[in-house]
This record gives sequence, C-alpha cells and structure tokens, in this order.
Amino acid sequence: MSQSIGIYLYPDFQLLDACGPITSFEIAGRMAGRPYRLVPISAAGGPVRSSSGIALDTVAAQGAGPFDTLVVVGGNGSRDAMREPANTDFLRTAARDVRRLCSVCSGAFLLAGAGLLDGRRATTHWRRAKLLARLFPAVKVDPDRIHIRDGHIWTSAGITAGIDLALALIAQDLGDALAQRVAQDMVVYYRRPGGQSQFSALAELGGDESEFSALLEWIRSHLHERLTVERLAEQAAMSPRNFSRAFSRSMGIGPARVVERLRLEVARERVEHSNMPVEQVARATGFHDPERMRRAFLRAFGQPPQAMRRIAQSAQTAAE
Repeated sequence: MSQSIGIYLYPDFQLLDACGPITSFEIAGRMAGRPYRLVPISAAGGPVRSSSGIALDTVAAQGAGPFDTLVVVGGNGSRDAMREPANTDFLRTAARDVRRLCSVCSGAFLLAGAGLLDGRRATTHWRRAKLLARLFPAVKVDPDRIHIRDGHIWTSAGITAGIDLALALIAQDLGDALAQRVAQDMVVYYRRPGGQSQFSALAELGGDESEFSALLEWIRSHLHERLTVERLAEQAAMSPRNFSRAFSRSMGIGPARVVERLRLEVARERVEHSNMPVEQVARATGFHDPERMRRAFLRAFGQPPQAMRRIAQSAQTAAE
C-alpha cells in the first residue's frame, strides 16, 4: 500500500521547495516498487502560483487526506500565509492525524504560526532564523542545521535542504541503502560534506559576499590537507605576505584561525551525527592527531569530542 504525502502550497511559494521533495519521493517509490502517493494541496485548491510565476495544480486540503506525511513548503509568501486562518486551522488539525509533519525553509513560519513549534527545536534558512525566533520566542530556533526532528515534526533549512529532508524521510521509510541510491540518481550528496550544518561559519565570515568566498569553499573541501599560508596564498594567486594582510582585513581574523573554525564545524558535525571513530574524524578534518582535535574542541566548545557525542546521542534518543 502506497504512503500518501501531502505537499502544502500557498501563493508565492518557492517552486524548488516543492519539486525537490516531490522528485525525491517519486524516484524512491519507483526504486522500491512501492510508489508514494504525492498530492499537492492548498487551502482552497486549484492552481497555486509560485514566486517564479509557474503554477501547480492542487486539491483542497480539507478532505484530501488522510496523509501519512505532510510537507509545508517555504517561499516569499510564507509570512502572509502564516496569518491566514485557513492555513493554520488546517495545519493544527493535520498535526494530530499525520505520522510526520514537515516544513521546508520558511514553511516553518506556517507551523510556528499555528503554534505547532512551541517548545520544540526547529530550523529554517539561516537568513530567516532570527526573524523566526523574534516572531515566535517559544520556538527553540537552531539556525545551523540542515534539518531537525523533534518528535513527529521535522523542519529543514533553505530550498535545496528540502531534498536533504526528503532523503532522511526516505531512509526512515525504506532504509539507508535505498536513500543513498536516490541521492546518487539525483546527483546530490546523501550527507553533505559538512554534515547537517548550514555552514554558519562561512556565513559569519562573509562567505557568500567576501572577495575570498571561493577560497573559503575550497578550504572547506580540502580540510584533510595541510593548509599553510603559502598553500592558501597560492590558491588565491597572491604572494603570502599580501594574502595574509588582505585575508585578515577581509575576514577580521587570520588564515589559521579561519581554517580551524571550518575544521571544528565539520568535525563537530561528524562527531555528533555519525558513528565515525574520533581518530578518523581527526584525520578527515585535518587535525590528524585526536589529541590536537580534543584541545581545539575544549577551546571552542568547552567539552571533548566524546562528551559531545554522548550528549548528541542522548538528545536523539529522547526525541525519538
């Protein structure tokens, strides 16, 4: 028997927030020989126009179920949609009936507007996380996660994170092996190189706007290598002296500290959300020596890697 998945839309939604998960579930169902029943729905039904101008046909949400899973998409229209009683009333009712209630990007604003995230951990796109926390102080907003599960409610970060969320749901339904095959078929990471982080270190360092943004991305993908000032300067096509001065001026901190921050971010994610041995994490992220990584963790987080792994595992067990 196929599982029904409702994709909840509203005017000015983000098209990829809907199409990414839809495509993921479609491919997974075909591979498993057990298709998902995918139903785009909206408050009133009929064509719903996305922010790109492309519309998707929907059926009226009331009476369209029952659904196993409901996915609320994000988009520019989310702030208006969260104030519409037709949306929030439906979501409150649906939350009692579905096995999983999910949001992509700013779809979290609709869940929060319906009071469904009060007291829960949740995420959204990092650019919108402060607004979500300000509008809904009862929500425990974590701006640095790709997706978060708290009980039967899942929230995810911006746009393409809807694919990450769908892969996690597919893994829960059909197993890791099939979810990995779906990721391969879609030519996306099953688990991103930085794990479940939105790479807030890059955001804080101006990674999307800095003149060194391409270099920061390169560093992140070469963390396992020896990253000296000379190597970074060569990558930036600058002399070491000019590079150090320009980089420090642009970033506000020196190259060595930036490299360590990025290594810490990726190492922490792997420690907390994988079973990779600590020694292997140290090698993969460029610390090489587990003791060196332990000291860096103590400086940055106040706890060694093993303690952080135990805390993360206990939190996941409690959420389940």
